[in-house]
Amino acid sequence: MNRMKKNVWLLSFCQALMNSGNILLATTSALVGYQLAENKALATLPLGLQFLGTMLTTIPASMFMKHVGRRAGFIVGTLFGLAGAGLASWAIVHGSFFLFCAGAVLFGVFNGFGTYYRFAAADIATDDYRPTAISYVMAGGVIAAVVGPNLAKWSIGLLPSAEFAGSYLALAGLYVASLAVLLFLDIPRPGAHEAHDTGRPLREIATQGKFVVAVLGAAVGFGVMSLVMTATPLAMHAHAHPFPDTAFVIEWHVLGMFAPSFVTGHLIRRFGVLNIMLTGAVLNVLCVVVNLGGTDLTHFWGALVLLGVGWNFLFVGGTTLLTETYRIEEKAKAQALNDFLVFTMVTVSSLSAGALHYLLGWRAVNLGVLLPIAFILGALLWLRSKQRAGVAAGI
Repeated sequence: MNRMKKNVWLLSFCQALMNSGNILLATTSALVGYQLAENKALATLPLGLQFLGTMLTTIPASMFMKHVGRRAGFIVGTLFGLAGAGLASWAIVHGSFFLFCAGAVLFGVFNGFGTYYRFAAADIATDDYRPTAISYVMAGGVIAAVVGPNLAKWSIGLLPSAEFAGSYLALAGLYVASLAVLLFLDIPRPGAHEAHDTGRPLREIATQGKFVVAVLGAAVGFGVMSLVMTATPLAMHAHAHPFPDTAFVIEWHVLGMFAPSFVTGHLIRRFGVLNIMLTGAVLNVLCVVVNLGGTDLTHFWGALVLLGVGWNFLFVGGTTLLTETYRIEEKAKAQALNDFLVFTMVTVSSLSAGALHYLLGWRAVNLGVLLPIAFILGALLWLRSKQRAGVAAGI
């Protein structure tokens, strides 16, 4: 038990460092893109390419770790992130939008490995501790809520001749710290059975109603969050809010994303995973209502806090629900498919955020996410009804 909990907390710290970097990227990337791109509609392209890199990495990363183990995979992924930080800093100094986009892809590769921190915790946890282990790893993002935006503010002028270049040098420091933490991670490599037995066909796993709803909750919830969050710095800039206000809003958004993780696992065990995910979808609706209510700092702040908590309930809930759908020898392909679909949705959202805001405006961005939120609500209500019917029938 002590070894298990030690590994969970190490994974939580790795998650904190990864998310600190990701929040720094979310805070600055669209603004750097706007600064470097000739076509301002492409401002969020680097962030979108980051998520594209994550999407394309999820499947090979999972298969790679199935054979070499979690620690080796996480170390390899972190080295990609370190290379991306160096390239992005160079790109900003030399005013190259193309090289900045290339660096963003490398950040995405790192995240494609790092997204499995939560699954690594789920794999080593006992059945009753699994929701808590997942939520504790996600709780590492609370550190990121403070470190990420403040690191962006502190480092923005580190190189006076190139605004934001210092932020990406600071990002390299986070990745070096991640490498140091990973040296203490003690997760055994997969055994022969797990490494070579493929279990049921992926189609059979993926067509389970529970699997479909788990993926929908995580993927659509993450996509909605990404779209609104990515467009928010642009919307605040358009409404003359200074950069420190944007960093403040993002900081509170990330607190909303990760602070609930200290209790989300307990709430799932107390009220059931579907009820927690339904609450998350409702909070997303409230986020849209607040955003449509005005463009003062308090509107951006309140909406993004609601968006963050809603994402947490949907993502932690979706991850927990997913772990109930596969056997140990099937985890690599089931987790890979889940994260591929999740980051496909996130990629589409991030790539479209800048163009949607530029062409249609902030109001249209918010109205546009109501349909996918309704889709999540419908899927969750369907599965809950199906499970209740099964219980009533004695299944």
